[in-house]
Amino acid sequence: MINWKIPLFKMYFDNSDIKAVTKVIARGNYWAEGPEIKGFEEGLSNYIGTKYALTFNSGTSALHAVLLAYGVENAEVIVPSFTFISTANSVVLANGKPIFAEIEDDSYGLDPESVNEKITKKTRAIIPVHYGGMPCKGIKAIKEIAKDNKLLLIEDAAESFGAAISGKKVGTFGDSAMLSFCQNKVIATGEGGAIVTDSKKIFQKLKLIRSHGRFESKKNYFASSDDSDYIQNGYNYRMTSMIAALGISQLKKVKKIIKLRRNKAEYLNNKLSGLPELKTMCEEKNQFNVYQLYTLCLKNNKLREGLKEYLTKKGIMTKIYFSPVHLKTFYKKTFGTRKGDLPNTEKISQEVITLPMHPCLTIKEMDYICTNIRNYFDGRD
Repeated sequence: MINWKIPLFKMYFDNSDIKAVTKVIARGNYWAEGPEIKGFEEGLSNYIGTKYALTFNSGTSALHAVLLAYGVENAEVIVPSFTFISTANSVVLANGKPIFAEIEDDSYGLDPESVNEKITKKTRAIIPVHYGGMPCKGIKAIKEIAKDNKLLLIEDAAESFGAAISGKKVGTFGDSAMLSFCQNKVIATGEGGAIVTDSKKIFQKLKLIRSHGRFESKKNYFASSDDSDYIQNGYNYRMTSMIAALGISQLKKVKKIIKLRRNKAEYLNNKLSGLPELKTMCEEKNQFNVYQLYTLCLKNNKLREGLKEYLTKKGIMTKIYFSPVHLKTFYKKTFGTRKGDLPNTEKISQEVITLPMHPCLTIKEMDYICTNIRNYFDGRD
């Protein structure tokens, strides 16, 4: 195991987070289905700007559940290949078929033109991904495409909590949206996710799917001696009370967390400006990037691989977000996808590299990162 001088991310926390979790543990009951669940859900819906929010034990289970709620079985769902694999996996788990579309060069979001080309009579939904904290550039155009073709629009906002276009937060453009609170996300609870939506019908369906198909009365399941009715099949996808308590505490700091991330990104952007061998992800006037990731795009794969190796030797952790999902073994074997299917996605995936990014990055650490990047291009060691 490499002892990284600068890891890819660190969790941002303070004593209020510790106290929030400790309080739940110390009371000795309702570690599941405690009042923190509803509190976190209300906080999420208020912050994003939707009528409903429902928490889950991961972003993946949340996306799986919402696809089941909408019923994508035996239908096609258009997704990017430039994403974490759970975007496509959730479609498969819901017995749908993922159809991979191209991404554009700026925000690395779904390319509306490619999405339009992928629509068939079997298409049921589109899942755009807001990559690394940046709103999907073409989300408004994709929304129009979905509307014109009577398709569902389900946003994968796992990496972009708090991001916005013209003041409108991601998660409010589609019919529903998935959020993630995994340890490297903008607000983090270790694991955890949520669905936000304005649909009461979907909200009610999600409650059944989340908890074994159990009809939820006003009584807490663990506090009642009454028998429960189960009206459909379902899963145990519930979030714990401790995680929800941590989520509430993290949510109270979200403005500060985002400001810190944006300040770090601005510093890195300025330090790396003028290097012709790379480009940073700079937001346009109407975009608000929360920089869950800090990703560079190099001129070619040789430069990318060389930089990755060089930074590793210097103790600076990097990662490739993302290599194409359609070229993973499962998808090639199951759906017959192959190299050359998505030329732009494949090209970008060969050229991007993600640098360390978190609210606690120091100026000293950022200077060390940037100096070593410049040294690499200058041929110095």
